[in-house]
Amino acid sequence: MTAGPRPTMERYDALYRLYEEFDTDTLRDHQEFVDLFPPVDSRVALAHWEDASEALAARKDEIRAAFPDGMETYASLAALATREQAFTGLDLYTKHGRGVNVLVLDVDETLRSAGATDNEIPRETLSLLRRFHDEGFPIVICTGQTLENVKGFLVQGLGDELVHSGRVSVVYEAGTGVFTPGHGARTKRLLYENLDAEIRDVFDRVRSRVLSGAPDDVRRGCHLQGNEFNVTLKPNFETGSDRASSVIDEALVYLLDLVEETVADAVDADPDREGYARAHYADADPEIRGALETAGERPDVDAGGVPDALGDAFERVDVAYYEADAAEIGSRELNKVVGVETALSVLGVETPPAC
Repeated sequence: MTAGPRPTMERYDALYRLYEEFDTDTLRDHQEFVDLFPPVDSRVALAHWEDASEALAARKDEIRAAFPDGMETYASLAALATREQAFTGLDLYTKHGRGVNVLVLDVDETLRSAGATDNEIPRETLSLLRRFHDEGFPIVICTGQTLENVKGFLVQGLGDELVHSGRVSVVYEAGTGVFTPGHGARTKRLLYENLDAEIRDVFDRVRSRVLSGAPDDVRRGCHLQGNEFNVTLKPNFETGSDRASSVIDEALVYLLDLVEETVADAVDADPDREGYARAHYADADPEIRGALETAGERPDVDAGGVPDALGDAFERVDVAYYEADAAEIGSRELNKVVGVETALSVLGVETPPAC
């Protein structure tokens, strides 16, 4: 809310009045139609758009006349936000003493839904992102996906000019890197370069061997995702299918054993038996434990018996399991929070909150 230094209760009273006295549902319908109307060569369609635009303007004028102290604020608010959304926004403003100053978004099931939109960002979402951008809000996209994948659909949906405006940042691979076009030497921040040589060496060794040394079924049934740092095995079958589930379960077992072997070499340890990585990660993640038990690959050793040198290194290497989708290793020292903090620093956002 930006209606001026009105007392808090007056703002709440104004919102109650706004949503009780005006047909804001119809107003939002008009606004959505006007904003999302596709470019078509049709006189009838254009006339319909013009009628909606006139109705939208007339309804906004009624609100402006009723709220002269914050006429544009309330007219715009009613055209964009439901009653619940408006009161949530005012609650946040009251709590923090100022408005939101940056938009931070995940990709899957936030910007887009694989089940409902065929992996495309819906037009109404793109329209809102453009509106935020036009109002001067920086936008941070945070994802576990690769940079090239995210750049591709952002440029396609939002346009190259907006993505490279200097107010958009992409945190990719769950925080291993940050890409903020238009910021010179700070445009691309490779956060994994800040890790020490021992951990980087573990990832380099795993990456170089992960497919060449894999069992036949994993080598034929998986591919290596094109990450810059994380090592991710993806199935060559439809995600969620029985074949994908089977090969990812096998890939998980193989990846755990490869991490153990690689870490042992890196820390110059000579474990007296195998299965320490399986035990450590199964103890830390019930999904990994369940996958190992289902595959009949439960470790013979207990997590409490993992040697300190190996356990300390395992604590720095994250193994992630996504049923029928992926088996992955990443760094526990790099995450989305670290990535977003870096993005905000590059964008010059000093005092979030963000939402």
